[in-house]
Amino acid sequence: MAAREVYWHLPGFCYFRLLNQVLINMMKDYPDRFREGYRIGSVYGTFPGAIWNGGRVSFGLTCKRDMENILKIYNSRGIPVRFTWTNSLLEEKHLYDTYCNLIMRLADNGLNQALVNTPVLEEYIRREYPGYPLISSTTKRITDLQSLREELERDYYLVVLDYDLNHDEGVLEAIAPWAGRVEVLVNEVCYPGCTMRAEHYRQQSQLQLEYDIHTGFPCPNQSKPRTFAECMERPAFITNEQIGDYIDRGFCNFKIAGRGMPSDYVEESYLYFLVKDEHRAFIKEKIDGLLAQFKAAQQGLVQKKNI
Repeated sequence: MAAREVYWHLPGFCYFRLLNQVLINMMKDYPDRFREGYRIGSVYGTFPGAIWNGGRVSFGLTCKRDMENILKIYNSRGIPVRFTWTNSLLEEKHLYDTYCNLIMRLADNGLNQALVNTPVLEEYIRREYPGYPLISSTTKRITDLQSLREELERDYYLVVLDYDLNHDEGVLEAIAPWAGRVEVLVNEVCYPGCTMRAEHYRQQSQLQLEYDIHTGFPCPNQSKPRTFAECMERPAFITNEQIGDYIDRGFCNFKIAGRGMPSDYVEESYLYFLVKDEHRAFIKEKIDGLLAQFKAAQQGLVQKKNI
């Protein structure tokens, strides 16, 4: 495997904030226990309640001060926050949403990024917030080589490869000249070739716009528990041994899926991909211990407020 820096893009900058923060600290404190040359390239997701969000619905609200604090956690370490602005049903009327524009202004420092998949929002961001590097989202479902080539020829910072193409040798060879600008999704839980995936993204976009917390999606994938062990059996999964081959071919950006998943799944993904095999038990013990301390401290604060 070639000696070069490899960038990992982690899920849930808000929802998995504590887990991500602990992981980042572990990578700094115990660098010899993590795989050589691995860096955190970004942490993606959304502040809850943002209607531009897509891919996975996220309800709620984050106040301005909390937004600033969360952005600082990552940005002070040189790690970009990447917003999942991939709602596929956006129209011009949605561009002027006060909450989403507040987020964009607060994070507009030249470091943070945005995932996009609709021309109307992409054009708006390019015009109003030109300091944001834009990433073409996997939610576009670009699965043919010609369309993928055209996407890579545009001025995106990165293009996220559709996971159905992860092991397509013809595609990987054809896009080798752009390998440094391709982001590879390594642990997607969805079924390969899922015919309902695009419709699922559309439905999630609608739920986000309508703040609909009750409507489900008839997905056969939900009939089975989603575990990391089961994900490893999927055809699109990329093993650590295979990642070495991707790196040798020039691919250096890898995305870990996890939005909408249990924290245990995300932690297992981090341990598998980022930590050296012989040190996983040690890092897991450290992470779990620190998370338990954080939770105990939070519970203590809540109890004091209720006294």
